[in-house]
This record gives sequence, structure tokens and C-alpha cells, in this order.
Amino acid sequence: MDAHNPSSAWRASLALAWDSDLVYHFRHTPSAWVALVVALACGMGALLAPWVAPHNPFDAASLQLSDALLPPAWNEAGQLRYLLGTDDQGRDIVSALLYGARISLLVGLVSVMLSALIGVSLGLISGFVGGAIDSLIMRVCDVMLSFPAILVALLISGVGRALFPHANDSLAFVVLILSISLTGWVQYARTVRGATMVERHKEYVQAARITGVGALSIMRRHILPNVLGPVLVLATIQVATAIITEATLSFLGVGAPPTSPSLGTLIRIGNDFLFSGEWWITVFPGVMLMLISLSINLLGDWLRDALNPRLQ
Repeated sequence: MDAHNPSSAWRASLALAWDSDLVYHFRHTPSAWVALVVALACGMGALLAPWVAPHNPFDAASLQLSDALLPPAWNEAGQLRYLLGTDDQGRDIVSALLYGARISLLVGLVSVMLSALIGVSLGLISGFVGGAIDSLIMRVCDVMLSFPAILVALLISGVGRALFPHANDSLAFVVLILSISLTGWVQYARTVRGATMVERHKEYVQAARITGVGALSIMRRHILPNVLGPVLVLATIQVATAIITEATLSFLGVGAPPTSPSLGTLIRIGNDFLFSGEWWITVFPGVMLMLISLSINLLGDWLRDALNPRLQ
């Protein structure tokens, strides 16, 4: 009877997951708890920004220039409705942080997904096929690694802005995502290539070859699931790197457009007022960026240790 009871099966699945090695390692890693709570808080705040933000910081009709450059609420000149103060246009800093984090996380996640798609595909082909194709792909990787990633992203984003000077926000974000993705795929390609070269000589791959399974099916159905562990760890850490790269590009003026500012754009705007006493305009976006990046990096470190028993 219990075997056909959905609730019993669900409870059994939860109990099995709770006792798994991954969850056990998580339960005994306090830094992972804190990182997950911070990452979820930042992520949910960014996702629900239109509903939880006190104001809409990008609605020009609702902005009051008389409220510009107000300090945080605990300051004598501050106002309670602007908890962390306002910027030079009267935008609420709390609301700007939520909306800015939304853009930063979106750009970071999409660029990492695109980088992983390109890198994993090329890494599988390079490691499985070998020969001239392997040499060509690895030489391209060497060329990409010879330049600083931020310099390549800056060049691509700058060229995109020069070619489309009057582009709308959507096209500007596409250029920004492509500029970050085209500098981040190399790590995935090299990691997957090394793992694929090990896996392709194992018995299960040889058995699949003998039974007439095609090369694409072997790579997709047999090798890919066995190399996803390092890719998952790398992707987790690369999300933080992509967010920082986006913030750097936005700080330099070639990232997110001013009409839809990310955390990097907010830091750049606040930097103009830092030495005139309005420190909150740039400090709070910087703290938000640090919390997001640090929490994701800590989760990536925990996942690396949990998936590699030799590091425990």
C-alpha cells in the first residue's frame, strides 16, 4: 500500500536526499549555510524587485529632485522612507540596489550559460576527436588566454557600442553578454577536453563504439554526464567572475546602459560624489556586489570540496 502512496514515496525521496553525501557535507559546512542564505536573499530581492522595492528608481515621473543626495535614514538629515539615502537624481538607494542586482545577476547567469555551452561543446569535440581539430581548438584557447579577459571583453563591448551607437537597451545587453561569454568559454573547453581524453579510453566508451553507437551519441549520452561535475563547479565560480566583469565594464562606461543601470553603473555614478561627502551612493552598491560575489564563490568552493572526496 505504501509503495503506491505518493506521499510516502515523496517522504522516502526526501529522506534519501537528506542522508546523501552532498547534503551531509553541506550540513557540516557552516560557511556554505551563510553563503546560501546571503545568495538566496540577494537573488530573491533582485527577482522580486518590482514588488518588494519601496520605489521604482527608473521611473522618471516619480523622481523628486528635491530629495536628491539625502543621506541614510540614521543620519540627522536623512528620511525614514529612504533607508539608505538617495543619489543625485533622487533615486532611492535600496530600490536601485534591488533593480541593479537584478540586471547584474541576469547578465552573469546568461553569460555563464552561454560560455558553458560553447566551451563544453568545443571541449567534447576536441578531446574526443583529437588530431588537427584538437590542435586548432587548443591554439585558439592559447590565443584567448594570452590576453587579459577584461581587455578582450572591453574590446568586444566597445566595438559593439561603436557599430551600434544608437542601439536600444536590449541590443546593448546582448553585446554585453556576448563580450563576457567570448572570454569565459576557454576554461570550460580546457577542463572538458582533459576529462574527455580520460573518459574516451574507458571500457563503456569502447563498448558503445563496438555496438555501432555514433560519435555524437557517445559524447552526448555517455561522456557528457561523466564530465559535468567539474563543469558545475566551474560554472558556479564563473557566475561571480561574470558579475564582477559586468560591473567592471559598466564602471568603465561600456556595460549596462544608464537607463537600466546595474551595480557597476551605480558604483560609477556614485564615484563622482565619493569625495564630496555622499559616500553612500557608491559604498552600498559596492557592498551589494561584494556580498553577491563572495557568497557565490563560497558556494562554489563548497561544491568543489563536496564533489571531490580527496579534498575533504
